[in-house]
Amino acid sequence: MALGFDGVTQRFGAVTALDQVSLSVAPGEIVALLGHSGCGKTTLLRLAAGVERPSSGRVLLEGRDVSSPAHFVEPEARGVGLVFQDYALFPHLSVRENVRFGLRGYGNAEADATALRAIARVGLADLAEAYPHMLSGGEQQRVALARAVAPRPGVLLMDEPFSNLDRRLRDVVRDETMALLQEIGATSIIVTHDPEDAMRVADRIVLMQHGRIVQSGTAEELYRRPTSLFAARFFCDLTEIDTVARDGAVDTPLGRFPAAGLPENAPAVLGIRPQAIRLVPKGFCLQARVMTRRFLGEVDHVELAVDGLDKPLVARLPLRGSVAEGEDVGIDIAMDEVLVFPVGDT
Repeated sequence: MALGFDGVTQRFGAVTALDQVSLSVAPGEIVALLGHSGCGKTTLLRLAAGVERPSSGRVLLEGRDVSSPAHFVEPEARGVGLVFQDYALFPHLSVRENVRFGLRGYGNAEADATALRAIARVGLADLAEAYPHMLSGGEQQRVALARAVAPRPGVLLMDEPFSNLDRRLRDVVRDETMALLQEIGATSIIVTHDPEDAMRVADRIVLMQHGRIVQSGTAEELYRRPTSLFAARFFCDLTEIDTVARDGAVDTPLGRFPAAGLPENAPAVLGIRPQAIRLVPKGFCLQARVMTRRFLGEVDHVELAVDGLDKPLVARLPLRGSVAEGEDVGIDIAMDEVLVFPVGDT
């Protein structure tokens, strides 16, 4: 089903959790709501599910208003599946019983068959009669997902589904979940505060801040063309340098960089991504000294001291050759990994 939010505002007393949010999600699209805790992601999810009613605005399913007082549709009648952050499994029910719990209106035999199909789909057929305390975190997450997809919902909503998993298991379960979402074709919204989750799972990322959507697009669009310093910081650590725009550029201890579109004499922030830095032999390009070097497996994390810069310049370098702490080097900077924003654009 198509899912939409039309000018949705949600207030809790004096707190505005959502402020005039409008968003359309196409049938079968997987959208990630990304942002820090408290930005309104989960509130938007709860409105879509019908768990809460908006203070103003409309929630639309297939273009039909399901949220206003005159047209409110109860959660169980929306055809929406919901996966909670804590999985919300019943500890006294088996995996099969947990999954068939949401299959109201089915006969016993049909409910069992449907539940077992959903359990098999998430790879847990051998654990159908096990209980939640007998399962790992990843297996519990799969049970919650099986329960949500068993009724074949038109919309599937997932609230931080991977946050309780360790990193290695998180990668496996995340990839399995993505494959399942593509297989069932349900319109899906995944709430997360982790940009890697959003980039690996979603067709489109919706970045939120203070109850508003600040940018929406593909992972590549948000990473390569962030519209604010807030968006740029969310996807990558930056070395930030305060500067001023003059004659369409900014001057820094690292050199002069283009700043098209910024007003003359406007305070600005230059952000340099760690992968922008390339080391060259001493005597070439800008001079620096290696302050620290940390081996991270695939890359070296290096902090560099540069004359005139009051903070270390952070670089992530491919393992093509080692550098030592205290060594003098030259540095070259890739211009396409350098960003400039006006001050206050956070």
